[in-house]
Amino acid sequence: MVPRLAEVEADVQGLVEAHMDTMLGVTFLASEYVIGCDGDSGRIDSLGIDENGSPVVVEYKRGTDSGVINQGLYYLSWLLAHRDAFRALVRERLGATAASQILWSAPRLICVAGDFTRYDAHAVREHRRSIDLVRYRYYGDDHIGLETVASVTGLSGTVKRSRRRAAGQRGVRQPGGALAELAEAVDEVLLGVGDGVTRVQRKQYVAYQRLCNFACVPPPQQTKLLVYLKANPKKVDLIPGFTRNVTRVGHHGTGNLEVQLRTERDLERAQDLFRLGYAAA
Repeated sequence: MVPRLAEVEADVQGLVEAHMDTMLGVTFLASEYVIGCDGDSGRIDSLGIDENGSPVVVEYKRGTDSGVINQGLYYLSWLLAHRDAFRALVRERLGATAASQILWSAPRLICVAGDFTRYDAHAVREHRRSIDLVRYRYYGDDHIGLETVASVTGLSGTVKRSRRRAAGQRGVRQPGGALAELAEAVDEVLLGVGDGVTRVQRKQYVAYQRLCNFACVPPPQQTKLLVYLKANPKKVDLIPGFTRNVTRVGHHGTGNLEVQLRTERDLERAQDLFRLGYAAA
């Protein structure tokens, strides 16, 4: 089956919008959203909000077009300057609670295109924004594949990781001792589980994501640290006291598989599960 590009850009947009939660981990809010900016105007291809409450602008191009990045950044800047408009949209579509929990510190731009150049990948690393470049391909008449070409948070890898580590330490020092060290070790493992991992700090949990969350870690409890993974519990041999199906159990963050960590040995046992969650995302 030979991969191909879409006939027109609108075909890609329509398909992604119809399955945005599955494909990107983003709840769809609006299509062709009209804006006005200092006398200029435009239309944001897609607006959404991700699993952590971050505003998301999605822009599409059928083929290769470096202009999609600058266009998306323009719309993202407009969004940050007009937060009330986005807040009203979220309230209308998802309710007052979702509107009150928008994570303005981590807005995102996702560019979906037929391809990107090495200059595009370099350019996004020079911006202080969270940007994902996603390549698409059609396979036959009813299959589409997405591949992340670049995923950055606007900081260099060294600075980004050191800041993540510092944030993780600040979030886990209260329990103290061995559990704090375990939480720091979990942070390191999840950040290094694969390419393109970014970390989002929320009050209730820390999310680790590619395009969408693959792991969420709430603050440590008294005797254990919980990790929620985006993995199918039915495909895992559940072990009492170590893994649990929480598909219908309320918890902070996202993910249906709960992993309970008490020691470094538990962390070693969990690494294959972490990779399973990463692959699922």
